[in-house]
Amino acid sequence: MALTSARMRAVNAVFETGSFAAAARHIGVSQSAIAQLVRELEAEFDVALFERHGASLIPTALCRQLYGATSKIQAVEADALSILQQRGEPAGGELRVGLGNSMPGMALIAAFKRLYPKVQIAIEIGSWSAIVAAVVEQRVDIGVLPEVPADTRFRREICLQQRVVALCHPGHPLQRRKQVAIAELAHYPLVFRSRDSSTQRTVDRAFREKGLRPAPSLIVNTREGMLEAVANQLGIGFMWEQGSSRRDGIARIPVPELDAEVPECIFALAGKKGRLVELFFLARGTPDIA
Repeated sequence: MALTSARMRAVNAVFETGSFAAAARHIGVSQSAIAQLVRELEAEFDVALFERHGASLIPTALCRQLYGATSKIQAVEADALSILQQRGEPAGGELRVGLGNSMPGMALIAAFKRLYPKVQIAIEIGSWSAIVAAVVEQRVDIGVLPEVPADTRFRREICLQQRVVALCHPGHPLQRRKQVAIAELAHYPLVFRSRDSSTQRTVDRAFREKGLRPAPSLIVNTREGMLEAVANQLGIGFMWEQGSSRRDGIARIPVPELDAEVPECIFALAGKKGRLVELFFLARGTPDIA
């Protein structure tokens, strides 16, 4: 009995597409070949992987369990193939990267540069909407952002999970607190980001859910501006907890209403090709942001 790579790919393609015909188009082989591979596997192991409902194939519970295991194997195979296709270190070239947060993007770039020091990196830093637009308009090859849209235009891979925290000056009354409720924050001067910021959208949503609409004492359009405002005691600010490697005594305080972790993703246009783009995705790992 053998679960060959060809059989595994056939079953997974049918699982993902819902029919032999669609799976055949997805893999690039004939429909009869897909059907034969699936039926051979079912017969050899005396199992049912799909229930037939007209033109649709519904995965059985066993099939769903099998897919959960074999899809991981396929991902490993894809990574291994990309490594084999590298043919050594790139001699040069330029990769354009758009960052919504300086971190973890800079840590990802540092990891890439350690592997490929001859590649030149051009960095654009901007708001969430500016970086999405830069990727769509191909001003950058790759973006790194939280809450990348679940959009078929994008290929995306999670590099870490993080949450929004409150920022307090070392002399602020709340700076030693282990956590602070969002309703309590509304009683202090606040520093907000502009509306096209993913941080600000998250903060606004949390205040709205508590029926609060606080007026900020200051609005800034950059992360560095936020940090400088807090450092100069202009109010409590907000930032993704790993949005900066800066360590200058500013306290980062968890807020229960902002505690849901959000994925930070590397993303590019789904059809974006190029060796450097592929190498950046492969080099992602989990950055060291300590």
